[in-house]
Amino acid sequence: MSNITRFDPFNEITRFEPFMDMNDFIKSFSMRPFMRDIEYEPQMKIDVSEADGSYLVKAEIPGVNKDDIHISVDGNVVSISAEVKKEKEEKKDEKVIRSERYFGKVSRSFTLASEVDADKVQAKYTNGVLEVTMPKKTNGKKKSIAVS
Repeated sequence: MSNITRFDPFNEITRFEPFMDMNDFIKSFSMRPFMRDIEYEPQMKIDVSEADGSYLVKAEIPGVNKDDIHISVDGNVVSISAEVKKEKEEKKDEKVIRSERYFGKVSRSFTLASEVDADKVQAKYTNGVLEVTMPKKTNGKKKSIAVS
């Protein structure tokens, strides 16, 4: 498992160093290019909506091959995971100036209010957005129980 850390552009501001001169702090902060060429770690943003008898899940997973996306349903627990692979190479005059790559896995799991009929789940991946339609499981007839 790789060690992926989230980039925080305000880390220098929030870090408190009591022996640092304020002028040194301002100089060190302003010397760096701020918010330029920032590579963010991959994240999965999810929207879950409920319609008549089914759930619709939209997950943003840009830059992922559809064969690397895995969905599992266990009752009312849904898990979505994807293998993320990115390679970037910057050349100047046929010489490699910079080469970066990262490989990792993003995943999200959540619990729905009702169980899902796993046999009728449909998923499609278009333009970096995964859409999963999950019909609710019908538990048969409603039965009233008399309290004695």
